[in-house]
Amino acid sequence: MFQVNYRRTSSRLVCGIHTILGGKAVAICIATAFLSTPLAAAPFAYISNQLGDSVSVIDTEKGKVVDTIVVQGKPAGVAASPDGSRIYISTPEAKGFAVLDTKKGEVIAKVAVNDGTLGIAVGSNGKRIYVADWYKNTVSVIDADSLKIIKTIGVGESPSGLVVSPDNRWLYVANRISNSVSKIDLNKLTIKKTAQVGTHPFGLTIDSRGERIYVANVQSDDVTVLEAASMQPIATVKVNMLPYAAALALNDSRLFVTNQDDGSVSVIDTETLKEIGLITVGEKPEGISTHSDDRHVYVANWFDGDVSVIDARTLKVIDTIKTGEGSRAFGQFIGK
Repeated sequence: MFQVNYRRTSSRLVCGIHTILGGKAVAICIATAFLSTPLAAAPFAYISNQLGDSVSVIDTEKGKVVDTIVVQGKPAGVAASPDGSRIYISTPEAKGFAVLDTKKGEVIAKVAVNDGTLGIAVGSNGKRIYVADWYKNTVSVIDADSLKIIKTIGVGESPSGLVVSPDNRWLYVANRISNSVSKIDLNKLTIKKTAQVGTHPFGLTIDSRGERIYVANVQSDDVTVLEAASMQPIATVKVNMLPYAAALALNDSRLFVTNQDDGSVSVIDTETLKEIGLITVGEKPEGISTHSDDRHVYVANWFDGDVSVIDARTLKVIDTIKTGEGSRAFGQFIGK
């Protein structure tokens, strides 16, 4: 018989095979590259520092900033391409967005779109970029390869947060002043339906099955839960002061909502739709995104210029990472 033990080195997996022959153990050590199972690299978080005209790059494995990239135009919104090669940063004062090459660690393109770019998103196939114009009440659809505008779609007043359904079929838009969410058909590039939600919706997120939309309503201090198919409200969940954005973790079982005015994150059980926790983070939290491990939730604290890392299981802040001035990171800011 033989027993196989594994240990991991910094570069590869080493397999020790101990063969038992006639009561004696013969150890055979094989250390070959083809036996190794490579570990996936931990993703990076890209934090837009709006007051510092920069983006901080956090190595989530090391828990620290490993690069700072200059991005002019008061960077605010963030969207990561599905393969992690590109990060799109909305730049309101530059009237468009910047494209970051994650391997080069630099801006490789600047795209002019409109006067009030804020919310930005990209679908799971990476083929299109969606940018909201806060002033003109539109969403622009941009081809990711050519970086040309395909179409501009009128929505409600002051569109902010954007999220694409997992199947790339629908785009959902939070219209802050209209107190509504628009559902856009991405095949026809037209509005399918618009639903009324709470007062001044800003950030929103969708579950992994594309069944529920969670909308953070800034002025009514609550979260509207919409059924994605019908756009009918399922529930309204009260949270704390000025909720701005939301993210899901632990297989969509918990929703985390940044409460900007009291420096906290509300935790909602998505089965009972009740608030089950309140976590103190930094001052004026806004952007929030979940690590690919589905357990750790990263929160950008605007006034403190740092990021709080929450363990979704224990509901504790386990790390605080210094970033830059005015860390906003509104959107999906964790790449690969």
